[in-house]
Amino acid sequence: MAIRSWLFVPGDSAKKLGKAPSAGADVLIVDLEDSVVPERKPAARELTCAWLKEHGERAGRWVRINALDTDWWREDLAAVLPGAPDGIVVPKSAGPDTVALVSAELDALEARHGLAIGSTRIMPLVSETAAAALTIPAYVGSTLPRLAGLTWGAEDLSAAIGATRKRDAGGAWTDTFRMVRSQALLAAHALGVAAIDTLHADFGDAAGLQAAAEAARADGFAGMLAIHPAQVAVINAAFTPSTAELAEAQAIVSAFAESPDAGALQIGGKMIDRPHLQLALRVLASAE
Repeated sequence: MAIRSWLFVPGDSAKKLGKAPSAGADVLIVDLEDSVVPERKPAARELTCAWLKEHGERAGRWVRINALDTDWWREDLAAVLPGAPDGIVVPKSAGPDTVALVSAELDALEARHGLAIGSTRIMPLVSETAAAALTIPAYVGSTLPRLAGLTWGAEDLSAAIGATRKRDAGGAWTDTFRMVRSQALLAAHALGVAAIDTLHADFGDAAGLQAAAEAARADGFAGMLAIHPAQVAVINAAFTPSTAELAEAQAIVSAFAESPDAGALQIGGKMIDRPHLQLALRVLASAE
């Protein structure tokens, strides 16, 4: 399935949950964390489970639980697993041990509710504290069979380190955030899981979002987080290969199919080698 756009939806809003499937997002993340105040969390869990059951045929139903340094995360998991979500987004992940702990909890809950063990995937937010950001390379050396992807967040990290800016005057990430973003991207590819870029916080800035989404895809990310339905179409368009890209990729694949023993070929006046073939296959796969 496509994983271009990952839209957060507040778990305590029946109205927004009702509209969410029509937003066009590839993945919907029902949020039990930041968008839900403490006194509303019990109601949000009930609404979320009911929504999951109602939309059981829809692929891409995820839930963001509360962080493991709270008293709420186990209650979140216990409440939503009867709805068989496709995955769990884990905020403020402190490293691979956080994912392993959530995975162990899911083992027991899946068994209790008759779900296939391992069917609920996990995607951690890997950078929301300074210590967590420093653990990103450790995911590569860990055995985490539920891991579906890695994503990162700039907002919490900036608050954690007291940064008064995240981007420079030209709009580029400053050094700290660029380093974290790059490590999340590289670790995801090393693990063979999805690399999902962080959100564009200004949902009214369509031009800025388009630039960010196009840069994310060009840098090797498979998708991007979204915080407003208006962002979905822009993200989907940015992560969808153009007709020209598809034609070029197909030409490369066809050329190597005709000359399977060739290490390099000339196509349209350009030398094309095996890394170009690998990239072409990725482009065609993303279109599918």
